[in-house]
Amino acid sequence: MNMLATNVMAPPLPRTLADVGLNTVMMRDVLLKTMFRTNMDTISGLSKLICLPITLTQELIDLCRQQRLVEATGTLHANSGGEMGYQLADAGKARALDALSQSEYYGAMPVPLDMYRTQTERQSIRNIQLTRQQLTQAMGHLVLPPTLLDQLGPAVSSGRSILMYGPPGNGKSSISNGIRDALGDKIYIPRAVEYAGQVITVYDPIVHAAATEQVEDASSLRKSGNRYDNRYVLCDRPTVITGGELSLDMLDLTYNPTARTYTAPLQMKSSGGVFIVDDLGRQAEPPQKLVNRWIVPLEESRDILALQSGEKFEVPFDTLVIFSTNFHPNEIFDKAALRRIFFKIKIDGPNQADFLKIFSLVAKKRKMPLDEKALVHLLKVKYPEIQNVYANYQPIFLIDQMIAICEFEGMPYQMTPDLIDRAWANMFVDNSVIEH
Repeated sequence: MNMLATNVMAPPLPRTLADVGLNTVMMRDVLLKTMFRTNMDTISGLSKLICLPITLTQELIDLCRQQRLVEATGTLHANSGGEMGYQLADAGKARALDALSQSEYYGAMPVPLDMYRTQTERQSIRNIQLTRQQLTQAMGHLVLPPTLLDQLGPAVSSGRSILMYGPPGNGKSSISNGIRDALGDKIYIPRAVEYAGQVITVYDPIVHAAATEQVEDASSLRKSGNRYDNRYVLCDRPTVITGGELSLDMLDLTYNPTARTYTAPLQMKSSGGVFIVDDLGRQAEPPQKLVNRWIVPLEESRDILALQSGEKFEVPFDTLVIFSTNFHPNEIFDKAALRRIFFKIKIDGPNQADFLKIFSLVAKKRKMPLDEKALVHLLKVKYPEIQNVYANYQPIFLIDQMIAICEFEGMPYQMTPDLIDRAWANMFVDNSVIEH
């Protein structure tokens, strides 16, 4: 079993052109387009660009030479270890231009959909077993009731969908991020996937954090190189976070008419990781409609995408979907949709004891000295105004407000009933009617 800095089985290195899984014409055309677009003329350089081993890159070049599409330049590159240079013949340039008119894609050879499916199973989010300790460490910066971890642990370990609901400002987004941090291991993301001759780019440096490769000792006798298929990038398990901007078309393939290639939708980019739909209910489309789009993927671990031609095909759906909303679930979903969301976890505001714990932690972090008189004023005078409803965001808000006032007034950080009143005034909007 081939491992590298992760417990996930790596995609094996292709040993023959047949192992690449693409037809010879497609591989040849990707190589010709890459030579045409980059002017790269050495085997080692082309091997890096098309992400195939040197031996297979040489085989493709030899094939192109037989077809009189590529010719040796007759020059040896001194700075490339005396490598032979190659260039496109006139027929090769014509073939490259013809191939570019069909698709602008060049560079890394895409991974056939079936191979991608196999790798997705090897590194499935459902294979993860989180311990209470891992989850507690990832949530260490949050003050959470112990019963919440009792619910979150099984939910995350199952890799099934989670709905977190409750009043705003109580850390639903922070908990989602904590879940992401708890995952911790690495998986292999394909640079691009091929289906029916069409190329779908998947690796996205904005979504995927590439792991730093282990650098080998140059003097080591046995060089292993990257002993896995370089058409993949080793990355942290991905996280896609969307909010009010999420629309249904973001969950479909995006076709670029100029390049004639596709870009994978958000849920495919988050494969093997976490997809967080924050602020559900704030999108242009109603929540019920968004969740209806997920019903088949959530139940059957497969998604259906469509090409420009209208042809539909299946891709693996392997992502932990976390919905987070400030609305009560019964207000935004019907019973059928709720039944399909596996775990429903209410995230409530803290009780008074936890509120004080958070308040003192934030004060310590911000170097704001605590003052008993000010705290008594806050708890006995201010909170009764809002029926003693505490929220996790309030300590940070109030302390940062007092810091801003102290800095403006040029006085040392301090907490007084008067400063509490001034900070409190900014936390809520005055309800008086504004004359227009």
